[in-house]
Amino acid sequence: MTAPVEQRVRHRRRVTGRRAVIGGAAALGLTAGAVLTTTLLSSAGAAATWPTAKGSKGVSSTIKVSGTYDGKLQKFFGSGALGSGSQDEGQAPVFELADGAVLKNVIIGTPGADGVHCTGSCTLENVWWLDVGEDAASFKSKKSTAVYKVIGGGAKSASDKVFQFNGAGKLSITGFHVENFGKLVRSCGNCKTQYKRTIVISDIDATAPGKVLVGVNANYGDTATLSKIRIYGDTKKKIKPCVRFNGNNTGKEPTEIGSGADGTTCKFTPSDVTYK
Repeated sequence: MTAPVEQRVRHRRRVTGRRAVIGGAAALGLTAGAVLTTTLLSSAGAAATWPTAKGSKGVSSTIKVSGTYDGKLQKFFGSGALGSGSQDEGQAPVFELADGAVLKNVIIGTPGADGVHCTGSCTLENVWWLDVGEDAASFKSKKSTAVYKVIGGGAKSASDKVFQFNGAGKLSITGFHVENFGKLVRSCGNCKTQYKRTIVISDIDATAPGKVLVGVNANYGDTATLSKIRIYGDTKKKIKPCVRFNGNNTGKEPTEIGSGADGTTCKFTPSDVTYK
């Protein structure tokens, strides 16, 4: 059966130019197939080739994953009920991962719906979002012991958040590319149930335009640790590495209370963030 033609969404502005780079395939655990589709350059070059899809598949209902799902670099995009391409809250994801599941070697095209939901601990390895829908991925476990790992991959054209951290636990993001984005990762600022959340990002290439790398709720004990952050095309340093908020559980907009390193909530030194 012929795969559906991918729908095109024009409501978000795309950017061109140089791409950020993953600093080494072995460190990211990429498969041989993924390595063949990614040009690995030094970080000084600030360039990477986004992977070429090996086929395309429309998804009209959420794909539920337990164990390991290897997409073999196919491009998945929303169709039918998942095909609106809007920024509306409450959309269904393209993939839903059970506790302990691994999603690897996947390209999420447009429309991207609500990307990926992790209901418990999960690993996203070499997953790429070509045009982020509502969010690229949301982390939703209620357990403080939950661990979410994003290893390699990249996302672009996120008008708001790339990663939404609604649940409890620890999120680590390593070797990731992001460009044309609002926030790379945000602790939920106004969820009905709030948690202490731990965020660690390292070996990140961020290309302007963008607003914030990490947003955390200081009043709930969140921490964000940043290292090996490279920001490109932002000569005026408008992209904020870390912003602190007072979150709430009432649904109101959270209050921004400060930005930059403070040693308690936002943990990094000047040498951990470089502007190229």
